[in-house]
Amino acid sequence: MLYHPDKHRDPELKRQAEQLFNQVHQAYEVLSDAHSRAIYDIFGKKGLEVEGWEVVERKRTPAEIREEYERLQREREERRLQQRTNPKGTISVGVDATDLFDRYDEDFEEMPGGGFPHIEINKMHISQSIEAPLTNSDTAVLSGSLSTHNGNGGGNINMTVRRVMSAKGWGEVEFGAGDILGPLIGLKVFRNVTPRCFMTAQCGLQFSPRGLRPSCSLMTARHLDQNTMGYLQWRWGPNSAMTTSLVRDTKSSHFTLALQLGVPHSYLMMSYQYKFQDEDQTKVKGSVKTGWFGTVVEYGAERKISRHSILSATVSIGVPQGVTLKIKLARANQTYLFPVHLTDQLLPSAVFYATVGPLLVYMAVHRLIVIPYTQAQKEQELELQRKSSATDIAKKKQEAESAVLLMQESVRRIIEAEESKMGLIILNAWYGTFVSDTSQKQEKAKVIDVTVPLQCLVKDSKLILTEASKSGLPGFYDPCVGEEKSLKLLYQFRGVLHQVISADKESLRIPKQSHRIESES
Repeated sequence: MLYHPDKHRDPELKRQAEQLFNQVHQAYEVLSDAHSRAIYDIFGKKGLEVEGWEVVERKRTPAEIREEYERLQREREERRLQQRTNPKGTISVGVDATDLFDRYDEDFEEMPGGGFPHIEINKMHISQSIEAPLTNSDTAVLSGSLSTHNGNGGGNINMTVRRVMSAKGWGEVEFGAGDILGPLIGLKVFRNVTPRCFMTAQCGLQFSPRGLRPSCSLMTARHLDQNTMGYLQWRWGPNSAMTTSLVRDTKSSHFTLALQLGVPHSYLMMSYQYKFQDEDQTKVKGSVKTGWFGTVVEYGAERKISRHSILSATVSIGVPQGVTLKIKLARANQTYLFPVHLTDQLLPSAVFYATVGPLLVYMAVHRLIVIPYTQAQKEQELELQRKSSATDIAKKKQEAESAVLLMQESVRRIIEAEESKMGLIILNAWYGTFVSDTSQKQEKAKVIDVTVPLQCLVKDSKLILTEASKSGLPGFYDPCVGEEKSLKLLYQFRGVLHQVISADKESLRIPKQSHRIESES
């Protein structure tokens, strides 16, 4: 009624009222229609913009509407997947740094450059794979790898076709070839046996210069409870073994216990990982593995260093393996590994530097490079957000000013009615980010006057605001996008002054006895 064009005779007010009345009319059309309102209640305004709603039967329950919405989203995602690949890659660079701790200085004194330790890259491995959806149920995967170790190397290429037969299982066929081993043919099948148990079977045939080398494996797993899984695996072939493991994964920890009996390797392994509940997703981990090959103890940490990057460092101490520092960087679908072999012996100095060195380097790099970079990136994103929303803010500001003009007559009547019964009168109201009086003018502009809009919402000497952001109220707009905002009111009730400051998304109900200014003195 307030924004109806026929309520205003002034041409300019009439034009402004028409613009605001159209918005109210659109909201009324959505909320008054049960079908549209169900869509809006579940998915918001964006749900109304999804293509395909016009073919949906209007007599649907909210659950049916949700299913239809998800179907339309899946169809759009499937069209997108037809034109997209999913690349995954791993690069591993092995570094031999044993000369740092195991060298004999007297052997190098007479050699040119003998005073500097010799560090070399002794092995490398590169692998890459891409996926291509063929149909809704078929996917092709092309992968390849190259490896080199001490000057000798090789590579292979594989082609896999995976088909999803049903919600309970899938199967894939693999074809491969390499320059060292001959062609490879493999078959793998996955099946959900029960809702709490699944099974994977795999068999392969490798054509090598020594003849055919068949292999086979069978793995079954079962959910023991909500956070615990049990696995049992049998492998037959060049490395035959029977492995059983128990994995418990919770919000704050990850525990693994595994036992393998096989030829040539048998071992017992236990690992534990603690997850800190911080925004960097910090994790510390440790493990012990013992078997016929000896004993290996590992400990390390993992942390998210940027939006798409995770860095981890692990120290491996073993007999007779020695001491190795493993650095891993995972960014999106790419993984970079740097195992640095420090010594073949258990030297305390190697363990100390492998533990303290990466920690000091990380702290220096994080403080000097990562933190300044992320802060600059956040400021840049905020500035871009402000620039991109400048037009929208200007439009919202114009709409708010138009709404305030249209409210003047109604507010005058409300004030007269409230004054006659000594009711609620809003003397001053400000909305935005409050700063000190010594601030610059541009900072002071982050507060807007909302006295008229709030007085217009007064009914029966009461003003009730919900927990939603106040920038969506009539006559309001957001003067400082991306910043914390508050609402400050100075009002009069029964001839007594009251004052209150409320957070943007905090509910507010006035008048209240606790807001009296006299009670604060």
